[in-house]
Amino acid sequence: MEKIVNNIAKGVGISFLVTVILLLIFAGLLTYTEISESMTNPVIIIITAISILIGSSIGNLKIKKNGLVNGALIGGIYIFTIYLISSILNWKFGLEIQSIIMIVIGMVFGILGGIIGVNKK
Repeated sequence: MEKIVNNIAKGVGISFLVTVILLLIFAGLLTYTEISESMTNPVIIIITAISILIGSSIGNLKIKKNGLVNGALIGGIYIFTIYLISSILNWKFGLEIQSIIMIVIGMVFGILGGIIGVNKK
């Protein structure tokens, strides 16, 4: 059980690290190119999906079963943490359609990453 918890924590941590790196790259692109700021929301969704997929895949490499559950947990914990931080920093925070899309994307890509991680040899 402890190994599973450690792997899930590792997956969430890697997801956050990948997110920070990709957001810094995107911020640089926004600053130094002509990319429209209207691209921000789609890019954040894509960065979130990629981050969770990578974190979930790596977090499930050493687990040889329950990739679906562990991946969903990694995606769910990641999204829950993001929304917890958002609600603390923004008192007007609420669940909107984009929030629901992010939750679904987080869970789906967590599950996909879990499947990839468990089946990778």
